[in-house]
Order: sequence, then C-alpha cells, then structure tokens
Amino acid sequence: MNQREIDEIAALIDHTLLKPEASRDEIRKLCQEAARFGFASVCINPWNVPLAAEMLRGTKVKVCTVVGFPLAATLPQVKIYEAEEAIKLGAQEIDMVINIGALKSGQDDVVESDIRGVVDASHRGGAICKVILETALLTKEEKIRASTLAKKAGADFVKTSTGFSSAGATAEDVALMRSVVGPEIGIKAAGGVRTLDDLRKMVSAGATRIGASASVKIMEEAANAASGSEPASSSPASSSSY
Repeated sequence: MNQREIDEIAALIDHTLLKPEASRDEIRKLCQEAARFGFASVCINPWNVPLAAEMLRGTKVKVCTVVGFPLAATLPQVKIYEAEEAIKLGAQEIDMVINIGALKSGQDDVVESDIRGVVDASHRGGAICKVILETALLTKEEKIRASTLAKKAGADFVKTSTGFSSAGATAEDVALMRSVVGPEIGIKAAGGVRTLDDLRKMVSAGATRIGASASVKIMEEAANAASGSEPASSSPASSSSY
C-alpha cells in the first residue's frame, strides 16, 4: 500500500459524530481530523452544521448532515424544511432516513414521495442526498423495495444504517443493494465499520462511501500497512465506482 492508496481510503470515509451529547470541542476535533486525513466529509447533526462549515471552509472536506434522524417517522414537509435549512447553513450532503413504518405498511407511494421531497430540496440547494434504509429493521424483500424506491426518487446514494438501530451495515446487505440499484448511484455502508478490514469488505461488496466514527483508527491501520506492519493488499478504492 502506498500513499495514493491511503488517500483513496480516506476519500471514501464520512467521518461521523452523531451522538446527541457531542460537545462543540468534539465537533471541532472531528473537523480537524477530517481536514488532516482528507476524509470525504464530516457527518454531524444539523445543530453543528454552522460550526463545521466554518471550520472546513477552504478544505476539500464536505459538510454532511442528517434529516429525519434517526427514527424517520416525522412529517415529510418537516424533512424538507430540515434539509433546506441545513443547506442554507452550509451542509453539502444530506443523509435522510426513509419512512420505515410506511414501507412496512406497503405504502410505497408514501415512501417514494417522502424521499423525493428531500432529494429535490437537496438538489435545489446544490447538495447530494443519501437515503438511509435502516437495513437491520427490514426483510430482504423490504430492502429491495426500499432501494428501488430510493433510486426512482432520484437519490444519489442509498445507505445501510443510522448506526442507532439494532445492527449496522453488513457486506451482504451492501451487495444486495448494489444488485438492485446497479452502478448508477452510490452506496454508503454505515454502522459498525470499525476496522480497515471492515472497510475493505464493504467496498468489495459494492460500497462507494463509508460512514465511520472509527475513521482515525482505520487510517492508522492503513498507515501501518503501508509501513509494513501489516501485509499490504490492494487498495479497496481500486474496485470502487466512486
């Protein structure tokens, strides 16, 4: 592994801090780490968007925030408003959660409309939109339907998990989602991705973005691999369409 491959790994990662008790100092540290390593984005709660936008101005690191998070059972118009306001404050990427109850009730038109509202609001503001399915709560058939609806609604990415449910991302779910959406849109694996090996497995399955709070640890593992402390392997980004 060389420095280019290390940089490619960093560029896959949304450096994430979504715990409700996160302090301003913790958000500042998150942004400093993201700028240092060259992560794709920081993923934070909407309240912290202005601080992150200020700290990351002039860097290549994007500001990502969450909408309808983590339960998603709020009103569609509230999700739209939340996305619009976050973008005004400096968010460049929006990760929204689908209406899981509506999906399980067979209300696919409701789910698609809910997604489309946030996708359209994001695109109007020049942001991309990732759609969180919360795969741990879904059957295989529901994962397929949710992925299909997100793609139909114009999502830029489908995402596995909030990280706040009973389980996070699995390589099997990533592979299933990729088989449904094809190569046209991104897939974000999030929740439980804690090691370089975890990241590699998700990318091999089809992920093009990784949500992680253990990002610095992952990069330390990559640096160790580059220095010979770990057997080198091919860059996970080499098989990525991202």
